[in-house]
Parts: sequence; C-alpha cells; structure tokens
Amino acid sequence: MIITVLSHHQFKQQISKQVIMSLTPVQKWYAGKTIFVTGGSGFMGKVLLEKLLYACSEIRTIYVLIRPKRGKVPQARLDEWFKLPLFQRIKNQKPEVFKKLVPIQGDITFDGLGISKDDVDRLANEAEIVFHCAATLKLEANLKDAIEMNTVGTKRVLDLCKQMKKLQVLLHLSTAFCYCDKEVLNERVYDFHHSPYDLMRAIEWMDEKTLDLITPNLLKPHPNTYTYSKRLTECLVRDNYPQLPVCIVRPSIVCPADKEPVEGWVDNLNGPVGIMVAGGKGVMRSMLCNGEYNAEVIPVDLAINGLITIAFTIGQMKEMPPEIPVYNVTCRETKRTTWKEVLEMGKATAYEYPFEAGVWYPDGGITTNKFYHTFCVIFFHWLPAYFIDFLMLCFGQKRFMCRFQTMISQGLELLQFFTTRQWDFKSHQYQSIAKNLTPEDFALFDMDIDKIDTKEYLKRIILGGRQYCLKEPLSTLPKARMQLKALWVLDKVAKALMLWLLVWGLLKITGFSEIFGTVDVN
Repeated sequence: MIITVLSHHQFKQQISKQVIMSLTPVQKWYAGKTIFVTGGSGFMGKVLLEKLLYACSEIRTIYVLIRPKRGKVPQARLDEWFKLPLFQRIKNQKPEVFKKLVPIQGDITFDGLGISKDDVDRLANEAEIVFHCAATLKLEANLKDAIEMNTVGTKRVLDLCKQMKKLQVLLHLSTAFCYCDKEVLNERVYDFHHSPYDLMRAIEWMDEKTLDLITPNLLKPHPNTYTYSKRLTECLVRDNYPQLPVCIVRPSIVCPADKEPVEGWVDNLNGPVGIMVAGGKGVMRSMLCNGEYNAEVIPVDLAINGLITIAFTIGQMKEMPPEIPVYNVTCRETKRTTWKEVLEMGKATAYEYPFEAGVWYPDGGITTNKFYHTFCVIFFHWLPAYFIDFLMLCFGQKRFMCRFQTMISQGLELLQFFTTRQWDFKSHQYQSIAKNLTPEDFALFDMDIDKIDTKEYLKRIILGGRQYCLKEPLSTLPKARMQLKALWVLDKVAKALMLWLLVWGLLKITGFSEIFGTVDVN
C-alpha cells in the first residue's frame, strides 16, 4: 500500500476556505493535525476517537496504537469498533472520516511500544498531538503488572515523543484518586517518597513472589497498585517537563455518557455501573459506603470534551508555565451529589426500568457499620449463592453464583476505600478552560456538569448498562416489570416467613410458647 504524505501546510490548502471559515477556534486548531492515541481500545479511548472524528473532522490522521488480540490484526479490530452503536452517528453523517483512523500495531508493554521502525519514523515525522490514555485499570493487579503497564509503559511513550519533530501537546491521562493521603487535591504534582525509577528497576530483577511480599508496605497509604503506580507515573511525567510540552489530566470516576455519542453509552461493568447492575439484579444487598459523602463521578462525554479542549489550550500557549500544567476533571463544588442521594434516586429508577431475570428483589442498602455489612453479606449474599448453586447442581446445571459473589466481594472490598472517604478535588484551572471558549466551542465541547439532571442521568446509566453491557433491549421492559412484581411478592413472603421462624424460635427458647399457646410440634 502506498501512502502519500502531505505536509501540514499542503493538507490545509486542500481544505476549502469556506470550510475553514465555518470552523470554531478549537476545530481550526485541530484541522490538518496528526494525532497519536494510546489506549484507544478502552472506554475513554473509543469515545475520544469518536468525538475527534465527529467534531474535528478536518483533522488529517489519527494514528491509534492497537495490539493484535485473539487472532485478530489491528485493522480487523478497528473494523469491529466501527460496528458499535458508539460510531453510529458518524456512519450516518460522515462515513468518509473513518479512513482517517489508521492503526499502528504495537503494545504498551513491549520495548519501543512494539512499533515497527517504519511506523516509528512516520510518527516521529508527522505526530503533533499525543493522547496517552493506555493503562491497566485493574485495582487488584499485582505490583509488577501495574508498574509495567502504567509507569514503564508511560516511559516508553515519553521516549517516543522525544523523537517527534512536530510535537505540540502530549496529554497524559491520570486519575484524581492517585493522592490518597491528601485531604484536598490541588492541580499540581506532589512530591512522593518513592522514586519511579527505583520501582521500574526493581520489577526488572525482583521475582514476583518477593514483590508480592513487599507490596503491602510499599503501597501505604495507597489502597491498591493502580493508584500507587499512577502516582509514580505523574512524578515520571513531571520530570520530562518542560523538555516535552506535556500536561496531566486527572478525571474522577468516569461513568456512562450523558448525551454523546449516544445516551448512556458504556462498554464495561466497572465501578458504579457494575454496582447498579449487581444491585438491580438483586445479587448485591449491602455495601460499605458513607451516604453523606460526595459521589465523585463524571460522564465520559464531558471528560472527553475536557481532554480535547485541554490539548487545544496547551497548544495555544505561547510560553509554557514554570510548572507542569495539571487539570482535575471533576465536579464543581456547586454540583455535588451524595452517595445517599444516588442510592435513593438510583433505586427509584431501577424499579421503573428493571433488569431482566433478577435473582432477587433489588432492595439493598449502604452502611458504615462493618459488623452489619458482614452480617448482610453472609446472610444475603453468600447463603443465597450457595443455595442457588446447590439447586443448579441438583438439576445438573452449571454452577455460577458463588463464583459471581466472589467477584462482587472482591470488587466491593476494593471500592469501599473510595466510598468511605470524603474527597475534595479543586478544579479551578480546569473550570477556567470553559470560560475561555467561544460560545460555539462551549456548545460543541460541553463540559458543564451543573446543568445535568442527576435523576435523568441515572436513568441513562441504567438503560445504558442494560442495553450495551447486558444486551437487554428496551422491548423487554414490560416483561422485566412483571418479573420485578413477582420478585417483590416473593421477597415479602420470604421475609414474613423468616420473621415468623425467628419469633417462633425465640418463644421456644425462652419458654413463652406455652404461655401464648404455641403448639409444640414435638
């Protein structure tokens, strides 16, 4: 295949003056640019690619790092993405822009990113903007894997960027939860008593067993390897500034789309979506969570609009600031919703738009009492799981509930660190970006979380999880509502029976059964 390479100036000349005149300032800046994206296969990565193609259609090329997977080459994987509902509006309105998305075969865990020499030369000569989104999001990952993917992987990206002759912006995607010891998180990189270079060397020579032994002491005060490795990585990125025009972006918990590209779009059951599905199916009945604390979540479309406009802002700077720019992509102080409010509104929404084939009536709750939570987990998580698996065994069917409950228990254990603490993220620099946009760009790259109706958004989350993750079409809602009513009756009968047995047992033990005329079945 022969690729004709046009200079940035030549490409812009091909764009008509009429088109240029109709573009907003952000669109004009992106017009004719070549972009390199890592982590394009992830939740945020796909939404970023879609938004760039749809809203900044005059870009020249988007190179996306993709590894072969399950016998499929990068181009085949890319073709599969285009079939997702995520890309439907592009298919309908601008199908020609798909050709601007070009796969680069590679892997973030390989030396040199596993990119061929020809592709390295192409990126070195053409790439002007880099969105580094690749990371392992597994909170339970072992230390070696987390450092290899998040920290060493980022070093490989930094090394590649140093070869890029036209680089204007390198955006590193981090997380707002990487400073667990800070009561207030400002938009700056904090010093850390561990060196990323020491840890990168350690995983090279130290065996996994030894690493696992020292991990608990290394992580303190971090709850998991994800936040720990992300903090190390921020130090690494800071050390490459201002040699590289890099900035750090820290979103909070990224949730399904509010409006773009489709309402409620989500492609995984991580975080709050998984909790809502597990609760809505009736398999999760209790969670350690302080209902008075704020739910630090942000819709993915608003977060992606933030990434795009942040890169534009950095690219417009005539002189870089003395310290590395950092942006906390989080809720404003004027738009804070507590976990208690989320639970109450979420329950009401889940009753109106139930999931199919629930295991039990969804009536769980949150608590800060560890003893009560443990009691609920034993009696309402594990006992029903063992009972269901016993029935499956009796009927010769494959058992699954205990395995499913193990996954839920592990997930809850990891999440409770974040739901039992109050987080205070300052986002003044991030909020200032929207103020500097033109009205046209402000509408096109919406970042205003204040105007989102929380109840309506929760509805979109539930329907999104229902349609895109569980593959339950909206046409099944009437059937699901009938199932929910049946589960409600079963739940009330079961609770009444359990209460009767409890009272009867107490009367028998205390001897009051004879006084009240209780019949002795013995």
